[in-house]
This record gives sequence, C-alpha cells and structure tokens, in this order.
Amino acid sequence: MRRYVTATGIGACVAVGVLAFVASFATAQSATNDGADDPELVAAGRALYQTGCSSCHGEDATGSDQVPSLVGVGAAAADFQLRTGRMPLAVIGEQAVRKPPAYSDDEIKALVAYVASLGPGPAIPTVDVATADVVHGGDLFRANCAACHNAAGVGGALSYGHHAPSLLSATPTEVVEAMRTGPGQMPVFGEDTFTDQQATDIAAYVTGELQHPDNRGGFPLGSTGPVPEGFVAWTVGIVIVGAALRWIVRGLRSRHA
Repeated sequence: MRRYVTATGIGACVAVGVLAFVASFATAQSATNDGADDPELVAAGRALYQTGCSSCHGEDATGSDQVPSLVGVGAAAADFQLRTGRMPLAVIGEQAVRKPPAYSDDEIKALVAYVASLGPGPAIPTVDVATADVVHGGDLFRANCAACHNAAGVGGALSYGHHAPSLLSATPTEVVEAMRTGPGQMPVFGEDTFTDQQATDIAAYVTGELQHPDNRGGFPLGSTGPVPEGFVAWTVGIVIVGAALRWIVRGLRSRHA
C-alpha cells in the first residue's frame, strides 16, 4: 500500500512538473513569438524593408547620423512604430505622429519579424487588462506619466518644439510597447522600473478610465484642466448675468415710459 501511494505521488509530481514546464514554455513562446525564427516571414519583411525603409535606415538597417539603427531595437519598437503609423516618416527630423498605418497587418508582421531578426530587443508584450488593478494603474500614471501626457491623457508640450502625444487612441499593447521602448523623447520604463503587472495596470487605466471617462460633473470641455474650464464657466456666467440685467433694465424703463 505504501509503495502504491509513493509511486502515485511521484507520478503526480512528475505530471505536475511536466505541465508546469509546458505552460511556462508556451508562455515564453507567446511573449517572444515575433516571427524572427520564420525564414519566409523574415525574407518577406526584408523585401518590404528594402522598398520602404532602407532609403532612411540604410541597406543594412544600421542607420545614419540623422536616423537611428534598427539593430537590436526589438519587435516591440517596430510593432509600435508601424501600427501607430509613425513609420515610415515623411520628413527626417520631424516628430513622428500617429496616423493610419501604411502597411497591412500581414506586412507589419513581416517587417517586425525582419527587425527582430537583426538582434535581440524588447518583445511584443502580452497585455491582459482583465487582470489589471485600475486604481493602482491610475496612481502610477499620475505619478510618472501625467507630467508629460496630462492627467487626462490628452498630451502636452515638451521642449524643443516637441510634444507628448495624446493617449486617447492607444491600445493596451501600444501603451506597454511605448513604455518598454521609449519612442521619441519618452524615457524607457524597463522591468526594473515597472513590472509587467504594473505596466498592465497603467495600460488598463489609460484605455479604460482616460479613454472612457465618467464625466459626472458635466461637460468635460476637452479635459484641458480646471483653469480654462473655469474661464469658460465664468465667461458663460457673466454673459448670462449681463443678459438678465439688460432685460431687467429694459423692463424698468418701459414701465416708467
């Protein structure tokens, strides 16, 4: 009986261990499955790169004095820039802004695979906002992001004529990709700054509370802040009061006439 229980226990432990290994392997694969190990996809991406990107980033993607190298930037950087339409850039030196993507989904996957094959870099993150702590994400956002992106996520001015973009069109994956890769003047927030869970919390807050606010106080007026909103309120109030006083004065004059 003891031998049977022991053998059963050992078998159960082995089974659990195998399942855990398979699960962790699958998770690692999903986190790094950028297509860099698919020769056909990489070749397709290289062909697209040579046609649409090499004139700026160079034949070997090492960049120049004005254009950064793509070697080692990783799949997340390429995916973010292409899916938000920031690349290709129309004019070198101008700030890349969000616009409709220039490539289809399949073409973006191919380009991402090619860039990922150039060297190791941040992988496309797997972001599940269903597991997020939105309240904690709001605290982190206000402490670390609102200074540039505005507390309402509408963006704001930076130095040298640049600006922090609005976050109101970003997807959860794009939010975390930007944090991990630091596009433009944005600093890189690595896992030593924000864990994957904390990054997910921030993404959930941005795509939930900021993009779909519950404006119980009335009209948001673009969420530009209390000063301009207060100015609008005072202006409207003064106009109404002025119109009321004029109506009263006209009534008194008509009576005396």
